Amino acid sequence: MRVQFVLQEIWIGLRRNLTMTISLVITVAIAMALFGTGLLIKMQVDESKGYWYDKIEVSVFLCAKTSSNPNCQKQEVTDQQRQALKAQLEKLPQVADVQYENKQQAYARFKERFAGSKGLVDTTREGDIPDSFRIKLKDPEQYKAVDQAMRVQPGVDNVVNEQEILKKFFKILGGLQFAALLIAAIQVIAAVLLVGNTVRLSAFNRRRETGIMRLVGASNTYIQMPFILEGAIAGLIGGLFASVLLVFSKIFLIDNLAGDVELVNSLGVSHLALVITVSICFGVLLCAFASFLTLRRYLRI
Repeated sequence: MRVQFVLQEIWIGLRRNLTMTISLVITVAIAMALFGTGLLIKMQVDESKGYWYDKIEVSVFLCAKTSSNPNCQKQEVTDQQRQALKAQLEKLPQVADVQYENKQQAYARFKERFAGSKGLVDTTREGDIPDSFRIKLKDPEQYKAVDQAMRVQPGVDNVVNEQEILKKFFKILGGLQFAALLIAAIQVIAAVLLVGNTVRLSAFNRRRETGIMRLVGASNTYIQMPFILEGAIAGLIGGLFASVLLVFSKIFLIDNLAGDVELVNSLGVSHLALVITVSICFGVLLCAFASFLTLRRYLRI
């Protein structure tokens, strides 16, 4: 009987404040969708870092006739210099492996990596990419020691650390994640304010019923429960709408981003399911807690 009464009170509250409830659902849906998108971006960044940082290499590009480095003096690296550089690299304690890559091999790898960018491949010719040593470090953070040791050596044009390139890209992704979470935080504040207004309006409209319940000895929890459940239900509906938006966000944002920049395999269904679950639970708890705080402040029960 009590459960039936609580459900009836919830239905009455939702129906009386339909406009406010719809506004609340939309706000919660947008907030949770942005919050979930921020989590998806973070997961993608973490997955990508774990994947690529294990494969990071340092490239020591050797002098060529087209080199702009004045130390090269527009001359090709000699065999003697090449052998001396390789021997020196193999002696460095930071180096795990050294592989020599000539112009033909570099061009073939370039075409394979950028096969999807036809314009870039067409404008690059064999020989544009100089010979190089591709170095695998024991610890990617020890790049500076290798850079300092090799940059001044005869026959070296430039030293490139792939980690620095990736850091810039991940910094951009981090900014995108921060923007999504910042907007989500603003939407969460708006949702809390809407919950407070909706609950206060609902409590005002039903002040007669709550007064009668107090007179017959109903407990505070029993009187509060319909209002709290109203907020929780609105949060649940908003979270369900947010889950649909998150599916689109993963397909059209995360998956396309991973494919276009060749980050790593896109996030799986398990990642999406986890983010959706967290977003829905957060939406429900947020609205229920906001309802509880509003009732304690504005209702004398």
